[in-house]
Amino acid sequence: MTTSYTAQPATAEHSPILQLNGIGKSFGGLVAIDAVDLSVQPGTIHALIGPNGAGKSTLFNLICGINPPTQGVIHFHGEDITALPPHQRAQRGLARTFQNLQIFQDMTVLENVLVGRHTQTRSTFIDALLNSRRQRRENTTGIQEGLQRLEQIGLAEKAQQLAGALSYGESKLLEMARAMASQPSLLLLDEPLAGLPTQCNCPR
Repeated sequence: MTTSYTAQPATAEHSPILQLNGIGKSFGGLVAIDAVDLSVQPGTIHALIGPNGAGKSTLFNLICGINPPTQGVIHFHGEDITALPPHQRAQRGLARTFQNLQIFQDMTVLENVLVGRHTQTRSTFIDALLNSRRQRRENTTGIQEGLQRLEQIGLAEKAQQLAGALSYGESKLLEMARAMASQPSLLLLDEPLAGLPTQCNCPR
């Protein structure tokens, strides 16, 4: 597995948004990731390149907290997040899509996008129980922003359809919209174009 990137050159005044130091992962006697070092500067685009089984998705899982590393340290915005669970990493601005789709098929397309906004909401259980002003305001804002995301990917007309009725390519786009709804500072895309037509209204 190799890494490459192309984007704005990093400057000395910017510290890395993501820093991996000696990250490794073993499953029993199988070494899937071995001592990976990676530095991601703000405003850059990186790509993980390698054949099937090279460990690309495994590395994503380590960065997002789905699997714990067996060695090494992960820093995000200068904070050691190696031991943090996935939801706390998401709250800090880390989002991803999956190679194998992880959408909620029994929820509507819009509801799937709204799930991605949970890190941006401040309403509590009491707010929901009392239908407070904050709850109503965040619901209205969430729906507006969710529809904007769906408009970006060309699925606004299917907002109220069940996500399970979407094609594979549409589901990939929906997952991308859900990830973007969290307004992440770092977005990890795991094979985002797999199954998509050559001409598609992909978000920029």
